[in-house]
Amino acid sequence: MAYVIAEPCVGTKDNSCVEVCPVDCIHPTPDEPDYDKVEQLYIDPEECIDCDACVEACPVDACFAEDQLPDEWGKFVQINADYFASSK
Repeated sequence: MAYVIAEPCVGTKDNSCVEVCPVDCIHPTPDEPDYDKVEQLYIDPEECIDCDACVEACPVDACFAEDQLPDEWGKFVQINADYFASSK
């Protein structure tokens, strides 16, 4: 099971989670070309190792284990996956 970045990140894009991720699965990073074009950060579900580091680092509480994601943000599971599906 992967972690998911949900609605609190929209418009925020705080990079604290990017800095602590041990497997570099949160994108885009500020040095990637599409960083300014997207409204939030995304976790690659295939690369995520479920370490929980992003949850602790996120100042807006936008990172959730997939099974702990509030129902109203359930669509963000697919939103995160779609970001990576379209970029590969």
